[in-house]
Amino acid sequence: MSGQSLLAPGKISPTRPVPASIPRPEYVGKDAPTPYTGPEVQDAETIEKMRIAGRIAAQAMAEAAKLIAPGVTTDELDRVAHEFMCDHGAYPSTLGYRGFPKSLCSSLNEVICHGIPDSTVLKDGDIVNLDVTAYINGVHGDNNATYLCGDVDEESTLLVERTREALNRAIKAVKPGRQINIIGRVIESYAKRFGYGVVRDFTGHGINSSFHSGLIVPHYDSPHHTTDIKPGMTFTIEPMLTLGSYDYDMWDDGWTVVTKDRKRTAQFEHTLVVTDTGAEILTLP
Repeated sequence: MSGQSLLAPGKISPTRPVPASIPRPEYVGKDAPTPYTGPEVQDAETIEKMRIAGRIAAQAMAEAAKLIAPGVTTDELDRVAHEFMCDHGAYPSTLGYRGFPKSLCSSLNEVICHGIPDSTVLKDGDIVNLDVTAYINGVHGDNNATYLCGDVDEESTLLVERTREALNRAIKAVKPGRQINIIGRVIESYAKRFGYGVVRDFTGHGINSSFHSGLIVPHYDSPHHTTDIKPGMTFTIEPMLTLGSYDYDMWDDGWTVVTKDRKRTAQFEHTLVVTDTGAEILTLP
């Protein structure tokens, strides 16, 4: 693995404004969202709205990813995604969610998830996860991907490629009538082939009008998560694989999660709707 130095918190820029004409999720300005009490199975109208939200989120992430290069700050990536979502009438779902200060999560190298964009400068050899969620027409679309910055070592490159493949395999395993733990079983069995850790404490989730509905989608083989998969259910799958242990520490900011052994980690995510025969990806650009 690359011998680069470990990350440290940078300086966070002022909150970016969102035009007053763009509707906010109900949790903005509150300590926490109102618990979701609706169904996990969504109607056709909601699913169509989620296709729109998912497409905007995917496009915003792709626009930000175009800038990934040595010398660029993670705050600049945030700016691009923020402006894209606002220009398309969407609110950046992470902005103000439980106090999160930015419009995407940028998680580099040993950061598992929830990294805050700041003055950190990307370096040659970094791996960069961007997590972007858009809120429009009353629903959310959530996706993330890990990108290579410059010349990345083989071990890290393989981790990224195999984490993407773990997500693809998990999506193919989604079938009505199966239990939701099939997803984690497929991911963990694949990851074990390479000796990777599979993060347990951060999971996929139900998503609809609620950013996190309460439905849990584990990425490891869990006998306790036995919810039946049904057509019309909408949720994310977002495996986080590590080169070492899945144990973690959290920075003092209360958000940034890093591997305890400080080895690298990668993640990929899509929002899905269950169909009669499998799953449709809603977060495609």
